[in-house]
Amino acid sequence: MSKYLIESPHTKEQCLQALDDTLAKGPGVLAKYEFGCMAGDHRGWAIVDADNVNAVRNLIPDTLKSKSRIVPLTEFTPDQIRAFHQK
Repeated sequence: MSKYLIESPHTKEQCLQALDDTLAKGPGVLAKYEFGCMAGDHRGWAIVDADNVNAVRNLIPDTLKSKSRIVPLTEFTPDQIRAFHQK
């Protein structure tokens, strides 16, 4: 499994629908998201473990898919960072 970041933007006007659509994917999916809406930043972010990008895409409501971004994430160890400096 790999780790991915989902970023799902929506407008203030779309906010409640975006929340409803995310909940419709299931309470477990909603629990993965953090939202900036209350601060005026109408985006949701989730970090998920999945087998591939298609599995991640299935977690995003259809109404948000076209504007959402999926970013594969990588963790680095101190040794890897030191090795980058030696290249």
